[in-house]
Amino acid sequence: MDSLKLLALDTEDLAVVSAHLQDAVFKTDGLAYDARRHVFSVVVNRFVWEKAGGRGKSFERRRAAIAFKRVNAVRSIGIDRKDKDAVLSLLAVNFTPNGEGPDGTLELVLSGSASIALDVECVEVQLADTGGAWETSLKPRHPAV
Repeated sequence: MDSLKLLALDTEDLAVVSAHLQDAVFKTDGLAYDARRHVFSVVVNRFVWEKAGGRGKSFERRRAAIAFKRVNAVRSIGIDRKDKDAVLSLLAVNFTPNGEGPDGTLELVLSGSASIALDVECVEVQLADTGGAWETSLKPRHPAV
């Protein structure tokens, strides 16, 4: 399969990017904020949901990079940046607008009640696979709501 490359410029696009990032895992050293360029990035190992429809015994993960652009501030809750071995699991990426303008807050919802909030001028998110896939026998499971 070809590498995935997606661009989100509105909430509908963001929903697609979020779906592809569900259950991506990363360590704190995969987080970076370039305040001068207003870019927050995350390097993740994403679960390849687009190939997980079958009942096969193996699934895939791929290395991917996510760039959130036009970021003015970054806040986090429930993340110990000093614990370099902690594995964080991304559940969703949501956007809450400030009033009627394009600015607002992008929230990276993580397992364990942790989150990262990005104050942005507008939605501008890029997701790109950066390497080949590797096999995993574990498919993420979620409790029924």
